Amino acid sequence: MITLSSDFGSPYPAAMKGVALQSTDARLVDVAHDFPRQDVRAAAFWLREVLPYFPPAVHLVVVDPDVGTDRAAVVVRAGKHAFVAPDNGVAVPAARRIAEDVEVFELDVDDPASSTFHGRDVFAPAAADVHERGVDTFHQYPGYERTDDYEAVSFPEPELASDEIVGEVLVVDGFGNAVTNVPGRVLDGRFGDEVRVDGEPAPVARSYAHVGAGQRLVTVGSHGNVELAVNRGRGDDAFDVAVGDEVAVSW
Repeated sequence: MITLSSDFGSPYPAAMKGVALQSTDARLVDVAHDFPRQDVRAAAFWLREVLPYFPPAVHLVVVDPDVGTDRAAVVVRAGKHAFVAPDNGVAVPAARRIAEDVEVFELDVDDPASSTFHGRDVFAPAAADVHERGVDTFHQYPGYERTDDYEAVSFPEPELASDEIVGEVLVVDGFGNAVTNVPGRVLDGRFGDEVRVDGEPAPVARSYAHVGAGQRLVTVGSHGNVELAVNRGRGDDAFDVAVGDEVAVSW
């Protein structure tokens, strides 16, 4: 299996698939191609939450705002999984979720046909090659050099006080749920009560439908973080927040 993830929209992913299928008969599975454009951290967050659920696979990940520069191309190996991606850290959180210890190999890249579409010219061929040679053995072939000098996306830590925690909105999903970096454990024992978000009260609920339609709520998402939501509405609008905004939750 080779999974494909990008911020390309359509039709560019089809070209990556076409290139891969020239040299492998692997099953190709689309994860998402509508990640926020050129937002490496958002893609890294969602990949960390999605890719560990796959069986062993090669993961082709292209969110690459520095395409055409001297940034490296890498393969990150994590257990029975391999991630083929630009060296901007986008694949590292997912790899580390799968395996505590990861290995990174820099690709020896030939002159690509295009300086703007390395997904087609660099990463798709590499993903097919890693798949065909095997996740356990690809690095024994020419073109892969082990390195400890690689980029890794990290997520900010919230600041905790006795009665307040100050965090940040990491991503907003398609439903408008604003996912913060605040760990869900701060809501332990508070379901059915209220907290204050930036000074304004909001109920703490176990799921969206535990409040009325159109009502704001604070809950813990499937990712384990506090999220700001609205039952059948958009939390980002109701709480007036966007990606990168500071959020204070107090009780």
